[in-house]
Amino acid sequence: MQIIVSISELLVVVFVVIPHVNGSLGDLTSIVNGDPLKPIKDELDGLVFIDQRLSVVYPLIQNFKNIISSDPLNITGSWVGSDICNYTGFYCDNPPDNKTAITVASIDFNGFQLAAPSLNGFLDQLPDLALFHANSNFFSGTISPKIANLPYLYEFDISNNLFSGPFPNSILGMNSLSFLDIRFNSFTGSIPPQLFTKDLDILFVNNNNFIQRLADVLGNSHILYLTLANNKFYGPIPHSIAKYLSGLSEVLLLNNMLSGCLPYELGFLKETVVFDAGNNLLTGPIPFSLGCMKKAEVINFAGNLLRGVVPEVVCAINGLTNLSLSDNYFIQVGPICRGLMRKGVVDVRNNCIPGLPAQRPVEECVAFFAKPRYCSYLQTYHYLPCWLPGFSDSPMGLSEPAPSPI
Repeated sequence: MQIIVSISELLVVVFVVIPHVNGSLGDLTSIVNGDPLKPIKDELDGLVFIDQRLSVVYPLIQNFKNIISSDPLNITGSWVGSDICNYTGFYCDNPPDNKTAITVASIDFNGFQLAAPSLNGFLDQLPDLALFHANSNFFSGTISPKIANLPYLYEFDISNNLFSGPFPNSILGMNSLSFLDIRFNSFTGSIPPQLFTKDLDILFVNNNNFIQRLADVLGNSHILYLTLANNKFYGPIPHSIAKYLSGLSEVLLLNNMLSGCLPYELGFLKETVVFDAGNNLLTGPIPFSLGCMKKAEVINFAGNLLRGVVPEVVCAINGLTNLSLSDNYFIQVGPICRGLMRKGVVDVRNNCIPGLPAQRPVEECVAFFAKPRYCSYLQTYHYLPCWLPGFSDSPMGLSEPAPSPI
């Protein structure tokens, strides 16, 4: 059924816009009679929409179009007329509450290079929106608390934009959210721990300016992909990491300010495929327990202050494709690791290993080891929380905890 929107029906649209201006009757009169909506009102009169829901979002789109300050690809050139489902970047579908209706269900602005001072009054007013992707634009401002009122929004991507300020707490109210990507912005401060109690599958917060203890961030979650890289998280990797992130397939902690010794409990990350903690300030030996990360393919500890022997049990992980240990202070590698070095799987350049090429100067190694460095519960570094033929005399059950203060 087609719908003709008349002047009288415009009042329905006006009530959608009112919350962004004022709720008083005087302001309603000024909106209807004044200039801000007059061009949209004139354009609406006589337009044919295939569904009433599209007629409601039409003025929201046009208002947003009017505040876009840069559109080098002329994306908004298609945002004309009543055929909203063919607007570039807009996608229609049946809403969950009415399988016969047609509505704007998803928006994909990725790579459009659009510039606008705010998404408020647009994004937070699209009642049936399920996906919003706006990677690589020039959007800024804040995220309205009203975004929590969108019942179907489960994918939210504003990565690589110009958002700044503290973490947008309005996101915490989005109960249907499963995918959150806010990387490559300029958010600062701390991430609320409540974020990690949400039912998120994917969380990307890398390449911002968040600064806080890593232990204060992690919480119970079933997150599958987590990137905290390129921020300013500090402190040790907590012993509780396996408790909180046991189901993670990727853990990306690189380029932060993490310090302290590696916890034995890393060996309990049995679902992890990629573990990257490169370019931090981590010290001490590598726990043998990492050999129990049976699904690991990529392990990166390059650019830290790690020392001691490279455990053969780690090099023996089936499926290991990259073990990056360069720019540390290791002193020994065994035959299994050396075999992987020849294959290009293991990288131990710029360490302190006698007889190998491309190592640190002797004076640099002597100066490093002249300063005492200690790790608590050092006896746990030879524990194996799994049965590995050739390395375990007897299996140690996964339920057996390491002696740990936390």
